[in-house]
Formats: sequence, C-alpha cells, structure tokens
Amino acid sequence: MRPSSPSEPQQQNATTLRQNHVQNEKMMPKISGLLVRVSVSAALLTALIFASACARSPQSQQSAATPSQKAAAPIHDLSGTWDPEAGPGGAVQADGAKNYPSDGKHALPFTPLGEQTFKAHKPGFGITQVPVALANDPMDICDPQGFPRIVLHNFRTSEIVQTANQVLILYEFNKIWRVIWTDGRPLPADPEPRWFGYSVGKWDDDTTFVAQTIGTDDRTWLDNAGRPHSGDLHVEERYHRVDPEHLEMSVTIDDPKMYTQPWVALDKLILKLQPAGFDIREMQCSPSETAKYNKEMGLPAARTK
Repeated sequence: MRPSSPSEPQQQNATTLRQNHVQNEKMMPKISGLLVRVSVSAALLTALIFASACARSPQSQQSAATPSQKAAAPIHDLSGTWDPEAGPGGAVQADGAKNYPSDGKHALPFTPLGEQTFKAHKPGFGITQVPVALANDPMDICDPQGFPRIVLHNFRTSEIVQTANQVLILYEFNKIWRVIWTDGRPLPADPEPRWFGYSVGKWDDDTTFVAQTIGTDDRTWLDNAGRPHSGDLHVEERYHRVDPEHLEMSVTIDDPKMYTQPWVALDKLILKLQPAGFDIREMQCSPSETAKYNKEMGLPAARTK
C-alpha cells in the first residue's frame, strides 16, 4: 500500500516550521551581537559605579581636602589684626605670665636680688597679692605698662604693620605702639631706658620673625604678679606664621641680675587673624577713674582686711 500523502494543513505547518527555523538562524548573529553589547555595557557600568564609590570614600575625601587644610603660610608676612584664638580674654594673664603664673606651683629661678625685689612689690594678684588699694603696682597710677608687660598682661587685640624697614605693633590696651627696626641695625651698646625698650628684628626663616629688645625702664614690672626686671633685661620674641589664619607668639626672658637662667614667659600663644575691617576697641587707663574706684571700692575693701 502506498503511504498516504500529507494533508494540506500538515503541509502548511511544515512549511511554516521551516520558515521559522530559517528566520531564527538569520536572527542568531544579531541576538549574539546584542548580548555582547549588553555584557560590555554592564561591565562598564560596574566599573563606573566602583570608581564613583572609591571617589566618595573617606580616604579619597581626606586626600581631596588636604590641600585646603594645609594652605601654606605667606612668606615674610605678619601683617593684619590678631586676637588670641581662645578669645578676647585668652591672654589677660591676671596672675602673671601665662607659662609661669604666680600660683605657688610655678617657681621662677630668682637670684637673691630678684627674690628680694619681688617681695618688695605688692601686686593685687598672685600669691603675694594685697588689697588693690594697698598695692604699689606702677600701672595703678597709670604709669605705662612697658615692655614686655604689654604682652604678659592684658594682651588683647593687636595690629601688625610692616614697612620697608620696620615692623610696627599696635596694642589695644592704652593704644600703645612699638617699633621693631628691620633695616639691619644692631642693638645700641648703651641705650637710654625706655618704657618699651629698643627693638630690632629679622626673619629667621620664611615664616618666623625674631625680635630682640633691650634698654627697658626698670620701674616697670614684667607682669601683673609683680615679677621684677633690671635694666639689663633682654627679651626675645618669636612670631611664627603657621598658616594664613594663625600666628604663634613666644616670649623669653633673660635678666642675669634677677634670674639665674632664661625662662619662657609665653610659649606659642596662638593668635587668629581677624577680618580686614575689624574695629579695635578703646581701652585706656584713666587716672580719674582709678581714683574713683579706689575711693568707692578699693579703700573700703582694704579696711575690712
């Protein structure tokens, strides 16, 4: 018997299957190429996400912030208005020089003459204090503070101005200014006594200015606690510009008549630069106000002691 011929619907189905198979074979290269492109795109996207995460990591952020945090200090420049970083009262030093307050815990290396002179002074503060009305502090009668007391007591806002041959320091208290010569001249061999002495200075390096002062008037005290000095006092100041916003100030006392060795009265006191338009307040010692204070408050307080 002859095999039966396929019906018309079966023939149509077979034809359709062959057409689909051929069509699929033609589509395969396109699909493969698309899959390859999708895989490559996914890999690139993964790499970009990883790179972005690394860029946002704390270590990367710290590295990016480092240049601004470590901005270089300007070279040979102290100019500007400066305040103690701790605030307006951060360097008042009522009980004596900041590094050696008169508190019974910070003994100074007095010579016999130095100790004798110190005991003769009657300050209103420190371990040898007396009632203000009984004090013999020369500043209480509005004598000039002198140097270095201007930076070791009631040191507040100061403005530093540089010229071609001077560094000028203007102080808030009593509106006093000092001149530090920078033209290469030496210290005088036999200077006349001055309330604020005679000062010369030079740059020790690009950011450190060093001043030397002699010839101070021995009627002044070193600080508010009555520490003495002689006419042989030699003071060294160091101003180090840490960065654009900060300045470190150090003061060393050397007076062989009063102290057996030099000592550091201020050690890297940090000052902060103020805005260019900063207005420095007025602080004046007024004899009439001092007399009124003693009459109304100082003397009555002293009588109760």
